[in-house]
Amino acid sequence: MSIRVAGITKLYGQQKALDNVSFTINTGEITGFLGPNGAGKSTMMKILTGFIPPNEGSAFINDLDILQNGIETRRLTGYLPENNPLYPDMYIREYLLYVARLYKIPAALAKKKVEEMIERTGLLPEHQKKIGALSKGYRQRVGLAQALIHDPEVLILDEPTSGLDPNQIVEIRSLISDLGKKKTVMLSTHIMQEVESICNRVIIINEGRIVEDGAIDKLQSRKETGVETIIVEFSDKVSRTDIEAIQGIIKIHGLKDNQWLIQSQTTSDIRPVLFNLAVKKGITVLSMQKKEKTLEEVFQELTVNKS
Repeated sequence: MSIRVAGITKLYGQQKALDNVSFTINTGEITGFLGPNGAGKSTMMKILTGFIPPNEGSAFINDLDILQNGIETRRLTGYLPENNPLYPDMYIREYLLYVARLYKIPAALAKKKVEEMIERTGLLPEHQKKIGALSKGYRQRVGLAQALIHDPEVLILDEPTSGLDPNQIVEIRSLISDLGKKKTVMLSTHIMQEVESICNRVIIINEGRIVEDGAIDKLQSRKETGVETIIVEFSDKVSRTDIEAIQGIIKIHGLKDNQWLIQSQTTSDIRPVLFNLAVKKGITVLSMQKKEKTLEEVFQELTVNKS
């Protein structure tokens, strides 16, 4: 177990940024920590990395209490904050060497680590520049390099691909996926495709409380209670009246020529009836599939109109 959070509450004045939040993230898991703006994501990450204390509850990195073992838990953790604070007047190598020394990495090894991070995060084309002369995308890479330079067991990444172009995003996602095989990765992002491509689990937070926690595939197969959605396409025209006459139909929606989205009661399997309908009309069912919700749809369902 790499990250364990138990009953964390954080107050800013009278406002509860986090309200009795608990979860665990194990080694080898890449977990997306999602929520609308102001939901408490960055606050949770700042608590886990020791930047701010909670008002109530406790948090552990590799079974070490972050309040009682602050120095050690910081050594175990790599953190890329959302605003990625850097020193613009320092050169890339100079800055990464500085960070390595903060972690007390021996001088000879520190130089080797700096070169390794420059290569792994794709900084080589800009390696001779000052940080202030870099594009936002390359500054983001510098932030990721500093989070990785001490080879932490836990990575906490707040919007890790912010400002990157599409090719850079693919490269960084690949790097995070590779890191997640041996490390614990917790990342926050507003890009749902990013979560679907690299995360194997999602925690959704809203108004300071966890509203969903589970594997991505289970979230996407999440259904309205008692409702099943099917998309069917016929080879020729079928009237709305014919489909509405099927027992168990709740709602139908025409998508395009001869294709329908049909919601029905889960107690009534309408697929055989649809096939029989096609046979009676002398036409063919070209395709039929159950529709799973996208992660974005699940996210909106859990957070829209609740904040």
